[in-house]
Amino acid sequence: MLLFNSDGGPSFYWEDYFIAGGFNVIAGVDEAGRGPLAGPVVAGAVIILDRDIVKETKIEDSKKLSEGVREGIFKKLTNSSGILWGVGAASAVEVDKYNVLNATFIAMKRAIYNLSVFPEAILVDGNREISECSISQRPVIKGDSSSFSVAAASIIAKVIRDRIMIRLDKFYPEYGWRKNKGYPTKEHKIAISRRGLTPHHRRSFSL
Repeated sequence: MLLFNSDGGPSFYWEDYFIAGGFNVIAGVDEAGRGPLAGPVVAGAVIILDRDIVKETKIEDSKKLSEGVREGIFKKLTNSSGILWGVGAASAVEVDKYNVLNATFIAMKRAIYNLSVFPEAILVDGNREISECSISQRPVIKGDSSSFSVAAASIIAKVIRDRIMIRLDKFYPEYGWRKNKGYPTKEHKIAISRRGLTPHHRRSFSL
C-alpha cells in the first residue's frame, strides 16, 4: 500500500497513522547520495520521542535547506535526548555490486539497526518498501516533505554524507567534492577525464 500526503508540509500524520494501528515506536528513514558519481549512499533513521523538539525546529526536506541551516538542525537533533537516531552507509563498491537501489536498502537497514531502540514500524521516503526487511513499513512519496520523522532522517543523512565528501576532498581535491559532493558537475567530469577514477567512484554509473 502506497501512502500519500497532501497537507503541504511535515506533520505527524503518518506517525499517528501507525499509532492508531497499534504501533508505538515509529522510525522515519531516508537516504542521501543516490545520484552522485562518487561516494557512499548514506541513510538516516530517526525516532522522535519528544515532539516539541521538532515543532520548535525548522524541520523540512533537507534539499530545501541551506547547508548552514541543516548543520544547525542536525546539532539540535543529535544532541537531544528526545531524538533517537542511527546512520548507515553503503560504499561505492556496494553500489556497483548490488546496484544503487539495493545499496540504498542496505544503507537504510544499517541505519535502522544502529538505532538504540528497535522500531516497531518504519516510514520510508519514496515509493518502495525496503527489501528483505521484516519490520512493518510504509513507503511515503515525498515523505521528507510530509513526515517529521522522515524529514529529520533526511537532514541527518545529508549532513553526514556531506561531511564524508568534504573529508574525502582532502585526499582528492582535484574533483571538487567539497563543493559538488560527488555529483556530476562539469568540474567533476573534467577531473575524471583528466585524472581517471578514484576508489570512491561508482564504476557502474555513466562517467
